[in-house]
Amino acid sequence: MSASGPEVGEPGEAAAARLQDEQDEQDWALYDNVVSKRPRPPKPQHAITVAVSSRALFDLVEERRIYEEQGVEKYVKYQQDNEDITLKPGPAFYFVKALQHVNARLLELYPDDEERFDIVLMTNNHAQVGVRLINSINHYGLTIERFCMTGGKSPIGYLTAYLTNLYLSADSEKVQEAIEAGIASATMFTANKDVAYSDTQLRVAFDGDAVLFSDESEQIVKEQGLDRFFEHEQLNENKPLAQGPLKGFLEDLGKLQKKFYAKNERLNCPIRTFLVTARSAASSGARVLKTLRSWGLEIDEALFLAGAPKGPILVKIRPHIFFDDQMFHIEGAQKLGTIAAHVPYGIGQKYHKSA
Repeated sequence: MSASGPEVGEPGEAAAARLQDEQDEQDWALYDNVVSKRPRPPKPQHAITVAVSSRALFDLVEERRIYEEQGVEKYVKYQQDNEDITLKPGPAFYFVKALQHVNARLLELYPDDEERFDIVLMTNNHAQVGVRLINSINHYGLTIERFCMTGGKSPIGYLTAYLTNLYLSADSEKVQEAIEAGIASATMFTANKDVAYSDTQLRVAFDGDAVLFSDESEQIVKEQGLDRFFEHEQLNENKPLAQGPLKGFLEDLGKLQKKFYAKNERLNCPIRTFLVTARSAASSGARVLKTLRSWGLEIDEALFLAGAPKGPILVKIRPHIFFDDQMFHIEGAQKLGTIAAHVPYGIGQKYHKSA
């Protein structure tokens, strides 16, 4: 085999992928010896890439109103006229800040390791709006070096190219499009109350069914009732649930947690995960916990609410983000001050649309 050619018998797609990886490494090598005081973003193949829209990162409610009522030209002019006015934080802002704190801790412990978060601003804004976004990002000290500004076109096609692990947007249609493309995604909703978020620990709360897990069990609840659901879960207690759209992101968080554990930082880990599920523990909890175990994943706290509202529990947790597939849980969380992210996946969406 030559240094640059495919191996004998190597499948065409595998050979093409390997050659592309080699070319990528050569391209990156051009920058490896460049000295800079700014921390460089990790290479995409090593990073956990979180793509965030401009309306998720910043409060652009007024700007959106101008766009909808007066059109794109007036919108662009308004943004240019207000370039030096800093945008206020949006629903994903404190989540992004928490990701950056985790990165800072990782760089202290593993200065040469690139397995950390990379934040990408993924927006259909026009490039002319970019200066205000850059000014606001620099004002808050955010480390966001990669931008994708598509000038009115949907950015979803770029998510794969950026090797996106999680996509957060205020646009539910784009999120649905991303979910259908197999990318972990959620629509961000601003909390109705201001609360204080941890500056030293990223806190992420997940619903179970149709978020971490498939909607298999939720289908039974909706179509056959609660008693049949309990019976089904007990009969299948030792059969792992299929994965849901956010399983991969929990896996990413778990990989980073283990890096801290390896440095004897378990008690001081800057990442904490929560399962907040409407399931009842005695009747249907064992299958959930055994599924996580079969995946080799840990959850720091598991809260089984047996149908009780999630909002009051989330107030105690104060997560930077809470993922759920049911809009009534999202709305309940919002009212009590939790930033919630709707995952449009599974049979629950059918019932939500028909309501």
